[in-house]
Amino acid sequence: MRDTLTRFTGRRIVVVGDVMLDHFEFGRVDRMSPEAPVPVVRFVRDEYRLGGAANVAHNVSALGGRPRIVGLVGDDAAARQLRQGLTQANVDDTGLVVDAGRPTTRKVRIVTMRNQQVARLDFEADGEASAATEDALVQQVSAAAAKADAIVLSDYSKGVITLKVIAAAVAAGRAAGVPVLVDPKVPKAERYQGASLLTPNHHEAELMTQSTIRTVDDIRQAARQLHERTGGNVLITWGEHGMWVLDRSGGRTVEESLPAAAREVADVTGAGDTVIAVLALGLAAGAPLITAARLANLAAGIVVGHFGPTAPTMKELEDAIK
Repeated sequence: MRDTLTRFTGRRIVVVGDVMLDHFEFGRVDRMSPEAPVPVVRFVRDEYRLGGAANVAHNVSALGGRPRIVGLVGDDAAARQLRQGLTQANVDDTGLVVDAGRPTTRKVRIVTMRNQQVARLDFEADGEASAATEDALVQQVSAAAAKADAIVLSDYSKGVITLKVIAAAVAAGRAAGVPVLVDPKVPKAERYQGASLLTPNHHEAELMTQSTIRTVDDIRQAARQLHERTGGNVLITWGEHGMWVLDRSGGRTVEESLPAAAREVADVTGAGDTVIAVLALGLAAGAPLITAARLANLAAGIVVGHFGPTAPTMKELEDAIK
């Protein structure tokens, strides 16, 4: 793992998917509202963070990689705030496509000073992109992937990861000889055929396989079914149970359970983004999937100890390896 970590620096990762702006409004709660049974939150400060595919790119950058984001934004203040955050995180945002007819996805969370969420307000359009916008996304994917060491599809079902975009990413990955990793959202596994690695959480794996995952044998069978339906390797995240890895590359089969690495869990938001970012860096660095998965497991254990979507530092990951 240490050797792989030293090779993260400079790895070019193209992240394609649904970018989001996470807006946190922090305040103090002193009383209940006389108008309704809800707390009155007295505003103290607000904070913006990168979410969705943008958080994946942030994680890549934080660990020394060179991310380029391909996604969809509106022509609005949220898009400008998102671009500012991407610039600060050293993420190349030239692949963002602007559609003035839809808003930039923004999630506003009302949070107490003890990090307890009171309410969430979503600004979004989750329909698939228009034909013209989809064509522009495909062009950006093809151009960015030509110089990539790995490609990530971050699907939050907000309209970016269409069948044409998936096909373009898979074709570009094959042409460049680089892995294509998918963090899926929709229950139709077949739409991701041709990807190198699928990384659903266990709820998504249940929907995709129409099964219930309660035991190790359940998760083993779900991973095998997803492999048969997509042709790719499979990593299923399983909350406090850790991860299940199925690797059938190179003419061999590896099936392994990785126990959860988290010591304390504050917030699981964005943990899947961290997992796929570290997996992409690991595979781009030439590591076997199981080694990349062990690193991703440690990284996830770090970020769930923090509030909101965040990225581990190289020092945190090095310390976790020790």
